[in-house]
Amino acid sequence: MMRSTTFSLFSIILLLSISWNANSESVHESFLQCLLSHSHPDNPISNAIFTPQNLSYSTVLQSYIRNLRFNTTSTPKPLLILTAKHESHVQAAIICGRKHALQMKIRSGGHDYEGISYVSNVPFFILDMFELRSVDVDIESESAWVQTGAILGEVYYRIAEKSKSHGFPAGVCPTVGVGGHFSGGGYGNMMRKYGLSVDNIIDAKMVDVNGRLLDRKSMGEDLFWAIKGGGGASFGVVIAYKISLVHVPEIVTIFRVERTLEQNATTIVDHWQHIADKLPEDLFIRLIVDVVNTTQNGEKTVRATFIAFFLGGSERLLSIMNESFPELGLAQSDCIETSWLQSIFFWTDLSIDTPTDVLLDRTPALVYLKRKSDYVKEPIPKEGLERIWKRMIELERPTMIFNPYGGKMAEIPSTETPFPHRAGNLWKIQYKADWNEAGTEAANHYIDLTRKLYNFMTPFVSKNPRQAFLNYRDLDLGINHNSDLKASYLEGRVYGIKYFKGNFNRLVKIKTKVDPENFFRNEQSIPLFPY
Repeated sequence: MMRSTTFSLFSIILLLSISWNANSESVHESFLQCLLSHSHPDNPISNAIFTPQNLSYSTVLQSYIRNLRFNTTSTPKPLLILTAKHESHVQAAIICGRKHALQMKIRSGGHDYEGISYVSNVPFFILDMFELRSVDVDIESESAWVQTGAILGEVYYRIAEKSKSHGFPAGVCPTVGVGGHFSGGGYGNMMRKYGLSVDNIIDAKMVDVNGRLLDRKSMGEDLFWAIKGGGGASFGVVIAYKISLVHVPEIVTIFRVERTLEQNATTIVDHWQHIADKLPEDLFIRLIVDVVNTTQNGEKTVRATFIAFFLGGSERLLSIMNESFPELGLAQSDCIETSWLQSIFFWTDLSIDTPTDVLLDRTPALVYLKRKSDYVKEPIPKEGLERIWKRMIELERPTMIFNPYGGKMAEIPSTETPFPHRAGNLWKIQYKADWNEAGTEAANHYIDLTRKLYNFMTPFVSKNPRQAFLNYRDLDLGINHNSDLKASYLEGRVYGIKYFKGNFNRLVKIKTKVDPENFFRNEQSIPLFPY
């Protein structure tokens, strides 16, 4: 029996290591042998390992690359992908990754805008969480345990299976992965009512740098605080979050109203920015501003699109709109009453009659993209709006998406979680550029357009620091590759203060305590204190 097992392990190691660089073969073989030696008897790790030799390697790698900028032949590839199917696989990845000094990238849903969960300029492997995707809903306690490899669509679907009057405040894109979304401070169209995803997390299971499986009690409140908005990948591997469900009415109302400059868009946007954060917390009105062709002569104009979600029926919504925002001219015919679950399709440009099991589909549309973010603290003067429209028409891209704050977002203290962007912010801006042309030239062009609009917006947005949203990762804000502790800390402050403001130093202290060798690192991870 022993000889059979030994031969099996040897055969697997030989098969998996054959394609690797001969100069590093012994290190790689030792790494594989380490993984296999930590295999759980009831959950063998061998069938979770993919190397370039494996025919499924490329499929597994590309399945969760959502930004085509990082899916080219020149993109650095991982030495192997470990698709963890059990907690012991995660523990093995950490223990062996540390032992052999290999960088570990942790990937859940893959919407990662800058690809830092699956790209690196040093030898690395991917710990892919997509197999750890269970959603265990308990309506009696109004809670659910959600593994971090699940997507939001799966979470919403499983909640609705158990109850039509419960939901969860998270993103409107159903293919986003739970791991990054929750740990980075994910938001959705119920944030004015219930806050962020992290504001509704009550427990977690994670594996720390020593391979220990921890829950909230055993990890302590500091580390639990850090992984609720500070980015879990800097502190360990979060296996699952326990979330507190929220109440939703059986009927919600949605609408989409478009206005161009020729239809008085500037005045309407001006009114929106004075009331959007002050509306009842049941109402969320997103504003999208983009450039379109006019129907008459092909010239460019700016279009303002108002997309709303209301926790209630259309009659009450119309009453609120007529009183607070009559400039939009909302009509009964604009309003659609539906369920909370079906409303999600509206935000993804699908029919609200789409079968709900589509939410279980993990395959989104793929594009090349660039994203940036800003926070706005004061309404932009009308003259400023006109200047912005002019610049947008000159550039043609990107689109700007304005998400209003106020309500619950203004009530939660900025230190309650690492996510600091609370009271004092009117709304957040996402700069969104998508394109379909392959190649470096096209990428440089559209990224440059995005940066130009971002730079033009400087007078109108937050200052000292100019704030940014962690889940809209933006490597323009700084990259940390320095091995020197002091230099690494200083580089980390550049982006860290923008993402976390005054919470940054607390995150650094926690990081230094729980991961003193900085094993859990990426291009924008929390650095160590050098002192």
